[in-house]
Amino acid sequence: MSDQEGEAFGPWLGRQLRRAGKSQAELAQHLKLTRAAVSAWITGRAEPREEVKRQIAGFLGIDVASLHNRVSDVVTKLPLQWHHRPAHADGGREYGNAAAFAFKADLSVLAREATQNSLDERSDTTKPVRIHYTLHELSGEHLDKFLDALQWNKLRRHYDEAASAEQKVSRSLRAALDDLDRTRSLLLLRVDDYNAAGLTGPEYSDGRFAAVVRRQLDSHKQSGTRAGGSYGLGKVTLWATSRFGLVLMNSTLSIPHEGRTERRVIGRLDLPWRKVDDKAYAGPAWFGEPDTAPSHKEVSRSWWADEDAVRELHLERANSDTGTSFLIVGAHDASGDTESLEDLHEKLVRSLADGFWAAMIGGDRAGALLEARVTTLRNGRVLVPEHQVNPHTHHPALSRALKAYLDNETVAERTAGDQVASVEVPLFVTPRKGEGKAQGKGVKHSAVLLLTRAEGEERTNRVVCMRGNRMTIIDKRPRDLPLGTDAFQAVLLAGHATENEGEDVDLAEQFLRASEPPEHHKWDRTEELTSLYQRGALTRIKEFHDEIDRAVRELVGRREISRRGGPTVLKELLKLDSAGAAGSRRAQGVPTVRSINAQLDDTGAWHVSVDIKLPNAEDPWLLTPVAKFDVRSGGRPAVDWSLLTAAENCDVENGNLIIPPGVRSASFIGVTDPTSHPVRGRFSRLVVDVQKARGGAV
Repeated sequence: MSDQEGEAFGPWLGRQLRRAGKSQAELAQHLKLTRAAVSAWITGRAEPREEVKRQIAGFLGIDVASLHNRVSDVVTKLPLQWHHRPAHADGGREYGNAAAFAFKADLSVLAREATQNSLDERSDTTKPVRIHYTLHELSGEHLDKFLDALQWNKLRRHYDEAASAEQKVSRSLRAALDDLDRTRSLLLLRVDDYNAAGLTGPEYSDGRFAAVVRRQLDSHKQSGTRAGGSYGLGKVTLWATSRFGLVLMNSTLSIPHEGRTERRVIGRLDLPWRKVDDKAYAGPAWFGEPDTAPSHKEVSRSWWADEDAVRELHLERANSDTGTSFLIVGAHDASGDTESLEDLHEKLVRSLADGFWAAMIGGDRAGALLEARVTTLRNGRVLVPEHQVNPHTHHPALSRALKAYLDNETVAERTAGDQVASVEVPLFVTPRKGEGKAQGKGVKHSAVLLLTRAEGEERTNRVVCMRGNRMTIIDKRPRDLPLGTDAFQAVLLAGHATENEGEDVDLAEQFLRASEPPEHHKWDRTEELTSLYQRGALTRIKEFHDEIDRAVRELVGRREISRRGGPTVLKELLKLDSAGAAGSRRAQGVPTVRSINAQLDDTGAWHVSVDIKLPNAEDPWLLTPVAKFDVRSGGRPAVDWSLLTAAENCDVENGNLIIPPGVRSASFIGVTDPTSHPVRGRFSRLVVDVQKARGGAV
């Protein structure tokens, strides 16, 4: 690193004097100069001559080259320490970090939030962010070495005292400590990102480092309107996933700090209020070097670690690319749906694929934004080999749709099975308060809906919505799909996810971002939306949802149901006989299916959930659901129900649905009896007829 790339002379000299325990007055006396002259150097008002610099190097006991380069602290390696924040002087107590309860301690939530943060901090926008999740179980001597490097013996008393209270966090800590003592094993989860900005900025003032390490609810995103996060809460999932509230960090910086970029290391611990040796502590603690600045005397600050130190702390990085490694100590999945390391590995892979499949797709219009991998180790040896997440494997139809869009290969109307249809969906953006009255509904943004044939996936007939960095925001089934709809998958791209440019794109991105809660899982009413935007903003969001559903219906097409015969297309699941009993009153209109969901279980039984939309009628409806297997020719063989139960606004009696007069919607659930199937369920397709029962009325 050249002299121009090193740290400014004044701050560097001041820090070296403090680390050596020497004063400005002592340096001035050694140089036979005034203290004011030394003060001018340190504050940056002046810089000494070359011959004086040589004398300064001699005073510090270093060579002149080190003084000129100024890319390292050359005086005294300070011992690492834990600094625990003293309790509040007013007696206030926090029994845990409230922000940690904003999310579930679930690996899928961690994968979503941590990956989103890495995407938001992409450094070189021509290349994808590379993120690597590593599960590592330690036991025996491997565990002992790690705990020694962590100075666990000094932490244990704080843990024991914090775990002695009766609050929720204290009880969880007690269980974690007991498990560690009993099993003598510890699970680490390291999240490495590459081609990200890293924890840049000063130790305490505004910057990425302070936002993550020192502060709560500080988003400090510098990726403009493309950022997925906006609350500053996502980083808390790192600590929430640790049973011990402990995360270590090793960052390679995109912007030098103190003349250096590699191995900026620090640890942060979040504990409840506690008292140790009759001294009370507020909660958080930091692991690092004691700060020598008078304003932060003895506070633990980040240090520039050597390779041995990061190896002992399991924080080594694969290369010198910019980014950060977060090590979660005592990682766990509180959802309860994982039992082994292999389960945890698979859940991480699945969560990354579900949340970020679109960010992993590239094409002619834009490259992939993300690459993701998962590896599992036990005591340094590979237990589950590295798995690179492939979006085409997990979501083939959705991936094909987005790839076609990015390659400019979509069509207006599908004429072949693998084609991807594209249509614009209008979103009107309400002006912010104080920006003048909107003309009409506001600025029009054209989102893009893509639709293609599904490929045998478990969940079909859905639309996945996203913006910005193409993280999945909404995954929903459109309303009022027409009968006979072939299985499809659809993608809704809004804002910067369209890869278009313009004022409307930026406005739409900000508008939708403001409508997302901290979980970033829907577009709806939020405090930010209603406080920042003029009246009508929520209405525009609701209209956008309606337009998405309408666009899907247009692309899949509509079919009318004949009143004198059942549908002939395989996927039309509702058939009604309009012939009633003699003298019965004809209803105005016929029932229609609002939505249908079906799946095949391990026993071969079909599980069907059907929502019915009914016209207003003065008489009750008496309908008979009939399950049949589809065949190429001849009659469809009927199969028995093993279960038929009412879900909403109806009753089931003797295999019939009884729906009271005036009811406009009803739903039922049915499970077929595999013993009545002429062939195995997975070898056929199911048709459900909902017919008017004999007599037509109760």
